Amino acid sequence: MEAATKTYKERIEADRRESLIMGNIDFVRHILGRLVAQFPAGVDEENLMSAGTLGLIEAANSFDPSRSVAFTTFAYRRIRGAIIDELRRNCPLPQRVLENLSLVRAATLTLPAPATIETLSEHTGLSIREVEECLEASRLTSQHSWVDNDGGSDVSGRQLTQPDSELEAQETREQLTAALERLPERERLIVTLYYLEDLRLKEIGAVIGLSQSRVSRLLSRAEIQLQETMRSAGFSGPRG
Repeated sequence: MEAATKTYKERIEADRRESLIMGNIDFVRHILGRLVAQFPAGVDEENLMSAGTLGLIEAANSFDPSRSVAFTTFAYRRIRGAIIDELRRNCPLPQRVLENLSLVRAATLTLPAPATIETLSEHTGLSIREVEECLEASRLTSQHSWVDNDGGSDVSGRQLTQPDSELEAQETREQLTAALERLPERERLIVTLYYLEDLRLKEIGAVIGLSQSRVSRLLSRAEIQLQETMRSAGFSGPRG
């Protein structure tokens, strides 16, 4: 009887994992669709989809439904991380961009906060467009940003840090909200549409009447401003 019960429970667990996987393939496509608009031309989307599916399987295998967390919330980082890890392994970014990206990252570590695209340009000797290009590339090569992370609360309620107390988490939320409010109206709208309304860059462009590339650059500007505003307030965060 004990063996039969164990077999039954194992079967139920296997069915649960299979249901989570098969029921969320479209979720993987959705995450990839949001990312691929930012990827350089020629990336192997089929390969990235396979990587994301492996992330989904990993999430299904380790998901604990008793923790009262939605599976999609739990699986998001693993799926996105698997896709970006695969992108990193193939690294389609030109060497020039990678070299410039290193300069920009080093500058953000040495310049006093808040650093701007203009000060980064002056400090690195790169043009403003080259700095913007680097910030766009940084989104491709990093799983984290101040507004897209799993660790205090971001604009959509996911965590941004690992606070020691709920008071610290609340302080982080308040600081991030204040930082968002200081963004120019257009940039704030783009951040909201991208991270809260879950729109793709092309869709945001259609809404506000800008090209996809322009939306991407404005999003990069907004992200660096959020990061630097939080850094000047004493909150360390991901730099890419």
